Amino acid sequence: MARIDLRGDALPEGSALRDLLPRADFDVQAALEKVRPICEAVHHRGDAALIDYAEKFDGVQLESVRVPAQALADALEQLDPAVRAALEESIRRARLVHREQRRAAHTIQVAPGGSVTEKWVPVGRVGLYAPGGRSVYPSSVIMNVVPAQEAGVESIALASPAQADFGGLPHPTILAACALLGVDEVYAAGGATAVAMFAYGTESCPPANMVTGPGNIWVAAAKRYFTGKIGIDTEAGPTEIAILADETADPVHVAADLISQAEHDPLAAAVLVTDSAELAEAVEKELEPQVAATKHIEDRIVPALSGRQSAIVLVDGVDEGLRVVDAYGAEHLEIQTADAAAVADRVKNAGAIFVGAWAPVSLGDYCAGSNHVLPTGGCACHSSGLSVQSFLRGIHIVDYARDALAEVAHHVVTLAEAEDLPAHGAAIKARFGWKVPESK
Repeated sequence: MARIDLRGDALPEGSALRDLLPRADFDVQAALEKVRPICEAVHHRGDAALIDYAEKFDGVQLESVRVPAQALADALEQLDPAVRAALEESIRRARLVHREQRRAAHTIQVAPGGSVTEKWVPVGRVGLYAPGGRSVYPSSVIMNVVPAQEAGVESIALASPAQADFGGLPHPTILAACALLGVDEVYAAGGATAVAMFAYGTESCPPANMVTGPGNIWVAAAKRYFTGKIGIDTEAGPTEIAILADETADPVHVAADLISQAEHDPLAAAVLVTDSAELAEAVEKELEPQVAATKHIEDRIVPALSGRQSAIVLVDGVDEGLRVVDAYGAEHLEIQTADAAAVADRVKNAGAIFVGAWAPVSLGDYCAGSNHVLPTGGCACHSSGLSVQSFLRGIHIVDYARDALAEVAHHVVTLAEAEDLPAHGAAIKARFGWKVPESK
């Protein structure tokens, strides 16, 4: 892994510090031009375009993009019992956490006879995406479906790429996870075609109000293309882990956690921020045998760890390390320091924070109860991970009686005239015989 030494000199502020930190090349704007014709083909040709792209991109010939109900039932019946038990526990824990996120309606009495209520209403229909390709992610099915269900979304559909190895169906573990969650509307569609299917609708798939779920650059580009037409969660980029560690950290744990994210993708980012040169040396030594003992070495892990997006960043102390990780805004941030909980409490920018030696990112990926659909690429400074709130809309209900309006009418008219919008004031005057009531 590369080293970035930020010791000695005062750390720069803002973007100057961010520019010193490693980040993957991920040009969504360039990909946007390539997905545009794909999206428009789905718009104009519907299911026929989805079937053609499945043959072109996935090497399968589909008769229909809708997955038959029997295929879902068969996948669940044939699922390894140990995998089923693990998925059920993941679902149980995710429900415990997400159920508590639902907001209740709240009414504020602004004045006698005048109130504003904020009620929370779920979106009507969502399209959820579960990636395929290098790996299969039934955990992403859970992380998308559970918050949507707990939000009260009535219509939930899921898409995942067609797989040549499974007769053109999505991976059977994906289908089994859908069956466990009670999702029976599933489509064999991947990448930008899936996002376009949900955005425009086709003969077999009604349009959705919102699309969520992680994916590759083509999924991110399609989400950007449809922003404004549909709601999206985030333009997810390559996965990231940052670890803030001091001399108390175990290099075996740190190395293992860096590798765990690197195995996702050759663009995955693994960043260690530490004030201990000894720990940095020990982690580098530990990486070699651990990498050699695992899978996906040459196609994912080695390119990820040696890429420009990964590095060991040396700092003068934990305070400086906190400034670095806040500037970086990692998708996943582990705190492996003395008094890790107190250090974690000072973090401002992260998708999710994992505290101490016994809360690795892998736990959050599957069974912590938290959500693993998180902001990447530094977006944690302004965006949150997927939650029940992602699927809810806050609506204000304004309820004023005559006297309550009369009390504030002169202020409304004054502000309307100050903004040169006399008709706004006239809408108030009309209710009082064109004479503004005097303030009390």
